[in-house]
Amino acid sequence: MFVIIGYVLVAGAVFGSFILGGGHIAALFQPFELMAIAGSALGAFIVSNTPKVVKATLKALPTVLKGSRYTKAMYVDLLAMLYEILSKVRKEGLMSIEADIEKPGDSPIFAKYPGIASDHHAMEFLTDYMRMMVGGNLNAFEIENLMDNEIETHHHEGEVPIHALAKTADALPAFGIVSAVMGVVHTMESVGLPPAELGKLIAAALVGTFLGILLSYGFVGPLSNTLEHKLNESSKMFQCMKVTLLASMNGYAPQVAIEFGRKVLYSTERPGFLELEEEVKNRKAK
Repeated sequence: MFVIIGYVLVAGAVFGSFILGGGHIAALFQPFELMAIAGSALGAFIVSNTPKVVKATLKALPTVLKGSRYTKAMYVDLLAMLYEILSKVRKEGLMSIEADIEKPGDSPIFAKYPGIASDHHAMEFLTDYMRMMVGGNLNAFEIENLMDNEIETHHHEGEVPIHALAKTADALPAFGIVSAVMGVVHTMESVGLPPAELGKLIAAALVGTFLGILLSYGFVGPLSNTLEHKLNESSKMFQCMKVTLLASMNGYAPQVAIEFGRKVLYSTERPGFLELEEEVKNRKAK
């Protein structure tokens, strides 16, 4: 929604000021200039990226129109779920959760938190490390290093469409200049036309530069920034699970372990200490 609002504001400010200043909006309607710029940018995007990157970018683009799922309510569910798992481990031992992590879809614990359970990447991250805790002899330092490497890999994969869009946005002004130069060439070969006709040709050529810059800084460039913010939000979820599990491995009680996880969250989504404690108590009572 905010992306659409932003686009409307950009278009309204640019074209509205042009019209209010006495300009004729029809003069900016140059479909062939737009075709040259957009087509060149698309071709360059395909040439400069592998099919894997192109597919990842196309998959990521629709997410900019969706609101963030990483809300305070979601993190409360995550921390409450971690508390319940760690409490079970503390009371019944690590082997008690083997069935939960081997078949998360059949787990009564995970069934209480469908919002978390539906996130394939989050569940895979959690169950994989819980499985290591159950069946391996790895210490907390080894698991922490492995977690850091996996989170870094996740972040690098998420940066692929961001960088692809950013480079495309950087190229758009140059393609606008190419389009403008082509328009100037066309104008120069038409010097025999009346001044009014030449003026239209020159205006059309200048629109190419205008469109290249507008598309770059007003439309495509901001998309890469939006995707970057979404990527940082998703990484924070993994960091929350990481520090909570490590705190548990280091011997802290479940209530203290989830406090470690709460502390790494962004302040805008972080539940208060008493708020989280009350929520956990209420769910435990149920």
